[in-house]
Amino acid sequence: MFTGIIETLGAVQDIRKEGANLHITVASSITEELQIDQSVAHNGVCLTVVAINKSEYTVTAIRETIEKTNLGDWKTGDLLNLERAMRLGDRLDGHIVQGHVDQIGTCQSITEANGSWYFTFQYDDSLHNITVEKGSITVNGVSLTVVNSEKNAFSVAIIPYTYEHTNFKNFQIGTKVNLEFDVIGKYVSRLFSLRE
Repeated sequence: MFTGIIETLGAVQDIRKEGANLHITVASSITEELQIDQSVAHNGVCLTVVAINKSEYTVTAIRETIEKTNLGDWKTGDLLNLERAMRLGDRLDGHIVQGHVDQIGTCQSITEANGSWYFTFQYDDSLHNITVEKGSITVNGVSLTVVNSEKNAFSVAIIPYTYEHTNFKNFQIGTKVNLEFDVIGKYVSRLFSLRE
């Protein structure tokens, strides 16, 4: 369980393919605090630490994870938003985030607004995921509030702190991002689809 409040950025050092799996090595300021078997969200994807070597650690992604996320597009040097799993008793500053990406979205527009930024993302609505204005959404692991909601798109406002301390500053039009929709909204959507 995560909150969507990014702790730090990590840099991809190496990606190694083994069968259908990818082993990803990341350098990060939190590496020395990690343990093997610990869960860490990488751009919103919950992955398990399988090896630690000094300032670097390695996680493994299986085929299903690769197919449902933008993980297959990662390359050496990419910056990833990192968050360790929430501890029981911690404040929940963001919202309830599972680290289970629902689908990929695409950045459609970026508008600077006198010190903040508006990002619009489009997604395939055939998977029945929904957003609502003032509801929660996770983009590359970042807990955000939906500003505008459409059938297959939504916008979020990014404050300077979030812009500087996440990989939002590297987004361009066309950037593929990991989306995790609000868990309550997913249950509601599923209930309605079952009734139909």
